[in-house]
Amino acid sequence: MNNVIYNYLIKNFFKIFFYITLIFYCFGLILNLFEEIEFFKNLNVNISLPLILTAIYIPSMIISIMPFIVFISSMWFMMKIRNNKDLLTLKVFGFSNVKIFLILAFLSFLLGWALLFFMNPITSTMSKYYEKTKSEYSRDIDHLISFNKNGLWIKENVESKIRIISADKASEFDLINVTIYHLDNKSKLINKIFAKKAYIKDFEWVLFDVTKITPNKDLLQKDKFEKLLIKSTYNYEKINSLFKNFNTISFLNLLLNYNSLIENGYNKNFLSQSLHTMLSLPFYLFLMTALAAIFTMNNLRKSNNFRLITLGLITCILTFYLKDLSIALGQTGKISLTLGIWAPVIILSFFTCIGVLQINEK
Repeated sequence: MNNVIYNYLIKNFFKIFFYITLIFYCFGLILNLFEEIEFFKNLNVNISLPLILTAIYIPSMIISIMPFIVFISSMWFMMKIRNNKDLLTLKVFGFSNVKIFLILAFLSFLLGWALLFFMNPITSTMSKYYEKTKSEYSRDIDHLISFNKNGLWIKENVESKIRIISADKASEFDLINVTIYHLDNKSKLINKIFAKKAYIKDFEWVLFDVTKITPNKDLLQKDKFEKLLIKSTYNYEKINSLFKNFNTISFLNLLLNYNSLIENGYNKNFLSQSLHTMLSLPFYLFLMTALAAIFTMNNLRKSNNFRLITLGLITCILTFYLKDLSIALGQTGKISLTLGIWAPVIILSFFTCIGVLQINEK
């Protein structure tokens, strides 16, 4: 009999989870499709391209809002078994509120790890394709930036001339072994600058140990400077903001190649934030199921579902606000970034422990 009940709980929970996920996917598909059509409206592309890009973009978005989806799925399932008296039947067969909650929460916890190990590598590959395709059709071609195994490359238009910048790697606010080409509108070389290091925290870059080579008729004029200032349209924060889409980096890649990614120039704080955010996902899914149980399993009587859902959604939104606030505190250095990511999990754990003890008494 227990196996039958377990199968009933698992099958119906995942059935509702699938329906909710499909609803969110369809809404995301419709909303993002308008954005993609707006992007491509002046380009000669087939209508299938915006549709394909939208279809491959939405899965990574679905994973990012998975705690919200699991919360709604859990609440919907628990209200259903309460309102149709299945919850009472389960109690007759010895399944307490806590036991039912633990089964569903454990399913959510396993779902979180399955998403990280099996779905996330697929969605990260899809996100890479999405970003690559969008960049190829980008209309802003006067200012380009690329970061790969060959280092950092920047193209920008400044003061009616083209500037091309390359650097071997980035280290905090510095670029190491920098080469800068200044070209006129006909791509003729104006000058070439070598620098051992460039401090790029502000839009006015400070170059150190500089050699400047300027063509002068048939000769090359070489000048050396201990320090040289240049103004750029990019600074440290702006460059980093272009590489904050960690949907393109899979959980397994972060886990196995964390140090290699740092050596290749990826920002350590952003990598750490991405890794810990992913690691916290299964725990958030567990806790969101716990919140749903606290709201729906206080009694066996039917209640106003609209009021219950509204209260639950408000709580869920406040939880997401707490999560974002805590991460923001970590990013600004008020607390450690790791603590900023895990603090909401710890706070929710205390709250849900008290709530679960209360529903156990019902």
